[in-house]
Amino acid sequence: MDFLQNHIEALIFCSPTPIKLADIKACLSEMFNADVPDDDIEGAIYRLQEKFEGDEFSFQLFQAAGGYQFLTKPAYQTSIGIMLKQQSKKRLSTSAMETLSIIAYKQPISKTDIENIRGVNCDYAVQKLLDRNLIEITGKADTIGRPMLYGTTTKFMEYFGINDLAELPAPKEFTGDVSTIGENAESKEEPTASTTEEPEAAAPENTDEASAAEPTATNGQDNTPDMDADSKDLKEPDAQA
Repeated sequence: MDFLQNHIEALIFCSPTPIKLADIKACLSEMFNADVPDDDIEGAIYRLQEKFEGDEFSFQLFQAAGGYQFLTKPAYQTSIGIMLKQQSKKRLSTSAMETLSIIAYKQPISKTDIENIRGVNCDYAVQKLLDRNLIEITGKADTIGRPMLYGTTTKFMEYFGINDLAELPAPKEFTGDVSTIGENAESKEEPTASTTEEPEAAAPENTDEASAAEPTATNGQDNTPDMDADSKDLKEPDAQA
C-alpha cells in the first residue's frame, strides 16, 4: 500500500481550494519529520490522476489555479445541476418571509425594530436569513446599545429575480394597525437557535398568497410578497405543533 499516495489523496480531498505542491510538501514533511522529495510527491499525484480516470469514479483529480483538487467529471453535470437547482428553490418559512419582507422595505433596520413590527422574537428567522446569505449586517445604529442593522444582499435580488430594490412592489405603510402584527401571540414563540430544523408554518389566513410562497428567479415572474396598500394586515400564523 502506497502510504504517501494515500496521505496526498487525503490532503487534496480535504482542501476546500486547490492545494499547491508546496503546501502538500510542507504537510508531509512535518508529519514524517523529514524532507519529502518533490519527485516522490509528483509521482504519487500522477498515480492518483491515473487512478481516478477510471469510469468507476464520478470525480477526478484536476490541476487548477496552480494546485490540485477533486472535481466531478463533466458527464455528471446534468444530475448535479438538477440537485443545485432544487436546493435553490427550497421555500422559506412564513416567519422567515415576513422577516425578510420587513428588512427589504425598511432597511437598514435593527432586530428590535423588526420584532416591534412582527410582535414576536425574530432571532431564529434572522439567523436563517443570514445563513442563506439573503441578508447581511450593514452597520450599527447611532442609538443606545449600538444595535446591529440589517439589509438585503445581492443574493436577495438574484433569489427574487430583480436587478434593483426599486423593482420591489410599492411597500405598505408600516403605520397604524400594522403594529398589531402578532398581537396576542406571546405564547407562540418562534423556535430557539438550538432547533436543528425550522418547522413548517401554516400559511396565514389574511396574508396575500404571494407572501406565503417563495418565488424563484427561474420562472421569469415577479413573485415577491404583495405588500401594496390594498392588502390586508398580516397576522402572525399559528405555529404547527
